[in-house]
Amino acid sequence: MNVITSKKDLLRVLTRCQAVADKRSTMPVLGNVLLEAGDDGLRLAATDLYLAVSGTVPAEVKEPGSIAVPARDLFDRVRMMPDGQVGIATKDNLTTTLRAVGAARRYTLRGIPGSEFPSLPQSDDDAQSIVLDAQTLSDLIASTQCSISEDVSRLHLNSALFECGEDRVRMVTTDGHRLSKREFVVTGEHANTTMLIPLKGVTELKRLCDEALAKSNKAEEGECPQLELTQVGPFAFFQLAGFQFSVKLVDGQFPPFEQIVPETSERTVRVSRQLLADALRAVSLATSDRTGGVKVTLTPGKVRLESESPESGEGFDEVPVEYDGAEITLGFCAGYLLDVLGAIDSDEIVLGVGAELDPAVIKPATDGDGSSYLAVVMPMRV
Repeated sequence: MNVITSKKDLLRVLTRCQAVADKRSTMPVLGNVLLEAGDDGLRLAATDLYLAVSGTVPAEVKEPGSIAVPARDLFDRVRMMPDGQVGIATKDNLTTTLRAVGAARRYTLRGIPGSEFPSLPQSDDDAQSIVLDAQTLSDLIASTQCSISEDVSRLHLNSALFECGEDRVRMVTTDGHRLSKREFVVTGEHANTTMLIPLKGVTELKRLCDEALAKSNKAEEGECPQLELTQVGPFAFFQLAGFQFSVKLVDGQFPPFEQIVPETSERTVRVSRQLLADALRAVSLATSDRTGGVKVTLTPGKVRLESESPESGEGFDEVPVEYDGAEITLGFCAGYLLDVLGAIDSDEIVLGVGAELDPAVIKPATDGDGSSYLAVVMPMRV
């Protein structure tokens, strides 16, 4: 293989590939990135057997071929190349030379034949696809990612529920202590689909969407990048901005979240999102490191926030609210509340609570056009 390509283009695709490559796997080949030179240019691909990503960069192909080299090593070396053209050549199908065209800088890497790299999942051209704005998927993830459990032994919680119907898309996440749900109304015809996307897949999708959006805004194209989604068997395939990304979906049952969300709330509080967030951040400095709990006392016209810790003393603050009900004291994890407030764009939020140990529902006071959001946070004893 012998190719010349742009450092900028190569680094853009390589950044996504090295993020997927599994450097800690017991299968060393999964820590590599596959380079394939052909008629379409230079294709790069990486997989950890659950996620896979590939992208093609324009290249002058002097000699076609393929090689797999350590992803992180290649990424670090390409990043250190001077701006401009980069040459990549292999010898004996094992040694890869990376050189700066027109400069003296050069590296060599030991690789393995491309034929030994695992095959990537393939989509089906006949499968029905869903087309979404990249901004829509990015917003769905940004609003709900904080509630995904990091416990990989509970795969049904270590994932996001993605649902698409005829006129709306929805993402729901929960870790058993809190729940987030975001919906958008969409136009056009969409296939009905339901899938559980694992946390690592959700994280990489967010990066892909944000990179495509940043590139689009910089180019001032005026149109949002479009993402094409196809589900084939246990895999979901995403096409966006020249990348194909696939993820093996979680085979599990997501909790019946409709049963978790209270239909009505006995008490309703309206409060400034920013004022409440500032007060929570201040009071949380004195929370227990073990629980992070904050005592929230609702009284007519104001809410009191209190915290105490044997190590860091006590914290106290008050925030004005619209509330005229009976006094009630509840306990919450400050971090959970702050995550929710950070996911809301509205200047004011509505907090619905019942008894001391009933789940609290948090919504924006005004939803955006065609979208809705709610979060459920379970109380705690403090």
